[in-house]
Amino acid sequence: MIDKVLSQFTPEKVEEEVNVDKKFRYGIIGTGWIAEAHADALNLMDDVEVVALADLVPGKAETFAKNMGWDVSKIHFYTSHKDLIDNEELDGVSVCTYNATHAECTIYALEHGVNVLLEKPFTVTLEEAVAVCKAEKKSGKVLSIGIQPRMDNNMKEIKRIVESGELGKVYYIRIGGGRRRGIPNSTFIEKRTAGIGALGDIGVYALDMVLNAIGNPKPLTVSGYKSAFFGPNPKYNNPEDAKRFDVDDFAAGFIRLEGGVVIDFITSWACHINTPGDTIILGTEGALRIPSTDCWNGAPGGQMTLYKDIAGLQTEVKLPLLPDRPKGLFYEKCRSFIDACRYNLPSPVPSSQIIYNQAIIDGIARSADLGKEIDIVIPEI
Repeated sequence: MIDKVLSQFTPEKVEEEVNVDKKFRYGIIGTGWIAEAHADALNLMDDVEVVALADLVPGKAETFAKNMGWDVSKIHFYTSHKDLIDNEELDGVSVCTYNATHAECTIYALEHGVNVLLEKPFTVTLEEAVAVCKAEKKSGKVLSIGIQPRMDNNMKEIKRIVESGELGKVYYIRIGGGRRRGIPNSTFIEKRTAGIGALGDIGVYALDMVLNAIGNPKPLTVSGYKSAFFGPNPKYNNPEDAKRFDVDDFAAGFIRLEGGVVIDFITSWACHINTPGDTIILGTEGALRIPSTDCWNGAPGGQMTLYKDIAGLQTEVKLPLLPDRPKGLFYEKCRSFIDACRYNLPSPVPSSQIIYNQAIIDGIARSADLGKEIDIVIPEI
């Protein structure tokens, strides 16, 4: 019986076919550390040519290109995303800027007929996300949100398990994970650039893991909490970073979704425990435990456990960990976006799904500020 259960969750075989006859002309907006992961992935693709880079800091894009081993004589450099888009013939761009400019850069690219791979979080606010979705709809271009864990074989298993019916009707989800100490620096810790802290930085991954698994039902209400006891405290953070820290380093929420599902959510950059706990998905016919990680930006933290009653016996089945994608999740993220653009395929991580994620993040932040539960209202797009 256990073998029968396990046999349902074997990895799918994917054959990759790439047309290298015409180079895919690519640009990168924002050349910070996350852009390096995009660039490393693009370097593995024979059919892609990076032709333009933009960064607000003069000279930063040129240094980035040299560090990536690119011929700078073949790349155009800009200090404005508008100048890059206005002056280049591009098939696609990665938007790797800080959170507060995600919407601005993405909307401008879409309005000028350029496909966009947008790094997470989608935006800072729901209002911004709606504006991006409207621009996308009007443009007819591909917009994919950069949530690479969707490409992981083990993360895909979570969705396959739910869809198999082994859990029955899912009714409660607890999201654990988060860091005991893991406060970033740079543009992540100031509201003027990041907009939101741990809630948007790593919370987006945790939410997508479970929302995607259960089919992305619409969020209805949320009661949220957020705090910052560690980031501004030089006892726990670099003194210079502590002085400018003004976002959340911990957040929690209780979310009600269509279909009678509730999510008990928690995420942190810093707290006094090794992990806030594993993620669990409870259903009427079974349950799934997903070992925690400090980020949820890749595979689960270990073997998942499926709990079932089989022939009257309470059983626990350890699911085998599946192999990593050989070229890495950022490669899969970028490759799936480029293939969607090339072959007129659906967006691999569509905004129509991630807007629910954004609505929850926005709702937690607003609810926390108001100190009460609020309704989540997503405008018509």
